[in-house]
Amino acid sequence: MNATVFKPMEMTVAETVLKEAKQILDELGIVFFLRHGTCLGAVREGCLIAWDDDLDVGSVIGLHGLTEEQVYEAVDLFSQKDFTPDVIVSEIGISIEMKQYGVPIDWNCYRIVGESIYQYPVVQIPVNLHTNLKEIDFLGETFLVPNPPEDYLRLRYGSDWRVPKKFGEFESAMLELTDQSIIPAEHRRTMSLDNCFVPSSHTGYLEVLDFDGLPVDQAQIGMASTTALTGLENANTDNDGRVFFTLPVEGDYVVSIVYHDHREVLYAERLVPGLNYVYSPNSTIHSGRRNALVPQTGTLHLT
Repeated sequence: MNATVFKPMEMTVAETVLKEAKQILDELGIVFFLRHGTCLGAVREGCLIAWDDDLDVGSVIGLHGLTEEQVYEAVDLFSQKDFTPDVIVSEIGISIEMKQYGVPIDWNCYRIVGESIYQYPVVQIPVNLHTNLKEIDFLGETFLVPNPPEDYLRLRYGSDWRVPKKFGEFESAMLELTDQSIIPAEHRRTMSLDNCFVPSSHTGYLEVLDFDGLPVDQAQIGMASTTALTGLENANTDNDGRVFFTLPVEGDYVVSIVYHDHREVLYAERLVPGLNYVYSPNSTIHSGRRNALVPQTGTLHLT
């Protein structure tokens, strides 16, 4: 799988896509809200964030009458309207990733777990912020956002959410908000990350290379699933530049790599339990890569 690089949306086209998505969901009577960077831009700046690479909207299954059947009904209608929906079902929700006119839009339909929903990359958000959504004027129309939006954005992006961040800094801040201790024990999935190989536990490893292709000792690695309630795991690489892992599910993961003065957050890596992966930095691209980890054939093997 070849690495791709996220690119900023063409904002005038993105505005059109968001309005078309709103028309479809409104036609079906499905309540949705702006979330993530789309909500941040709407509330903080009154426009889409200039470097954002996708549109983010959400709904909550079980709130405002939304059922899973209605979600799939909407998927069919999006298809008829020339969107290209890809449905991803997980324990924390149903994610519909789509494109229209080349602009990505993600409609996440969250499941309620306890009294919360869990947003990328597994950040706990109280469900009561979504029971009485707030209307805002945005792009010449009325949209809904979590209520109060300030509380949502503080939980989502930290207490300094009002301070604009650059691309790259944004992902690092999000990852730091992932905390497995907030996940109820009965719902928490097991994921391990360590620099010591345990044959009975670990099924794969991540090998970290530097710009010269040499293994990096004591690189700081963070990893969190975006489709299972794992929280964030951390470990440093061993002398061979490796950390060993056990992944709960095949799916998308956020991976942070830090060593010396180098830092990169890979926020959409498709990982499969049982495979090994190699990370190599790119001297010209420092953020925004997707599927940058290269899978290695064969099973876990130590030399």
